[in-house]
Amino acid sequence: MSKREEAQDITSQLWAMANDLRGNMDASEFRNYILGFMFYRYLSEHQEMHWQRTGLFDLQPNQTLNDAYLAVPEDEVSDYLQDAASELGYAIAPQFTWRTITDKVKNGHIKPSDFQDMFDEFNTNAQINSNSQKDFRGIFNDVNLGNSRLGNNTVSRGQALSRIVKLVDEFEYNDKAGHDILGDVYEYLIAKFAGNSGKKAGEFYTPHEVSKVLARLVTTDFQSGGSQFTVYDPTMGSGSLLLTVQEALNEKGYHDRVHFHGQELNTTTFNLARMNLMMHGVEYQNMDLRNADTLEMDWPDGVDSDGVDHPRSFDAVVANPPYSSKWDNNANKLKDPRFKDYGKLAPASKADFAFLLHGLYHLSEEGKMAIVLPHGVLFRGAAEGTIRQALIEKNYLDAVIGMPAKLFYSTSIPTTILVFSKHKTTKDIFFIDASQQFEKGKNQNILRDEDIDKIIEIYNTREDVDKYAHRAELSEIKENEFNLNIPRYVDTFEEEPPVDVEKLVTDIQSTNDEIKTLQSDLGNMLDDLVGQDAVAQQQLEAIKRILK
Repeated sequence: MSKREEAQDITSQLWAMANDLRGNMDASEFRNYILGFMFYRYLSEHQEMHWQRTGLFDLQPNQTLNDAYLAVPEDEVSDYLQDAASELGYAIAPQFTWRTITDKVKNGHIKPSDFQDMFDEFNTNAQINSNSQKDFRGIFNDVNLGNSRLGNNTVSRGQALSRIVKLVDEFEYNDKAGHDILGDVYEYLIAKFAGNSGKKAGEFYTPHEVSKVLARLVTTDFQSGGSQFTVYDPTMGSGSLLLTVQEALNEKGYHDRVHFHGQELNTTTFNLARMNLMMHGVEYQNMDLRNADTLEMDWPDGVDSDGVDHPRSFDAVVANPPYSSKWDNNANKLKDPRFKDYGKLAPASKADFAFLLHGLYHLSEEGKMAIVLPHGVLFRGAAEGTIRQALIEKNYLDAVIGMPAKLFYSTSIPTTILVFSKHKTTKDIFFIDASQQFEKGKNQNILRDEDIDKIIEIYNTREDVDKYAHRAELSEIKENEFNLNIPRYVDTFEEEPPVDVEKLVTDIQSTNDEIKTLQSDLGNMLDDLVGQDAVAQQQLEAIKRILK
């Protein structure tokens, strides 16, 4: 069994047990408890591993590291907390380690107040390292310990939390080869919760198959120069898309030198992203995540000595923003450097192009951007038409890829992936119609590995493929008045076979003759059945008139 298969197996077991445990609580609400305690376990065990590596404790025979930590004199504990915080960015006190808490739960010694004290202490210790406090501060705020849906009183809520602790502690999150698979389990659980959250799922999760397409598109021609690769997601959700970019780089042999940047409006989702990245081994020094409104709060590097703000630029930008959402397109935003060079602002009722221009503004001159949007951005007119024309004339748009419908949890509409580059050497746009390449699922359609491979292979070759791909010169785009609707460029029409008129007439005549024969046979059978009965004879004549 592979590492991923083992992770999926544990996830399935966890999911089934969690469903029994949550009772009537909504899946999207219960998610915060399961994932929150999983993350706390990860941090606690990560701290213990740090001390094992450094050999900070001189263990006695049969003494566990946690026992040794509990035995540290109270006036010396702060030194250990300082050590952990300086290295890891956070610190957990001995009375609140995962092992201490689970032992209390199993022995029935846990008090309901212990859970609140545990998280309060964590927030206090998160301030020890000033460089990392923004990465850990308030990260467990969505674990609502006073939620009445956990129980009607403090005791019942404490019992419910104890059951969740037992569930999270049930499994060893290592595969048979000893590799840590907790991050993979966490990611699969996020997908499970997304599948049970309806439209809310779009707020925090991009299906992994779609993420793989975006990630491979933005890394396809990247060549390592030894520097750290920077990637930015302005609507990062739970951070899964950022992590998939690292996967794509790992496959190219470019390991563990990625710096992650992301911004997310929803605080709960922002906390999910912080947990997700760290549980996949991303150190706090290698991520810069912010909880903010991307369209209202840009990402500057800061003001220089002349009072000028400089934008941060990235090697790759990936995004799956909320589709056609509302935004404040106040006329003053035409002065915003992100939007000012495109003639118009995105409509107030459709922020699609606002997200697109924000991402493009932060793309480096040698980088690549891939963004998922609804098909309307390809052909809608008015302000969007003006922006689209400006993008084309600036020669930033590299490719348009039509995706299948029903790939996402939150919508059934087909989407398109737009690829951008600021260093194109040719004036053309490559169109791919991948809308029919998928595996049909019960609730969702699925992109198979071969579907993803085909998209990337054809994108790289940039050659026409009948009924699948076409490279359109700028002149062809202009002829279509800058309308990018994919059927204008990729003809997928299948001709009906020619009709044999003579055969059709013969078939019709044959059918008519057969009908007459059947009517005659039916009339004879009815005559035999009716006999001499006068009333029945009248009814029979009526039936025969209908048959004629």
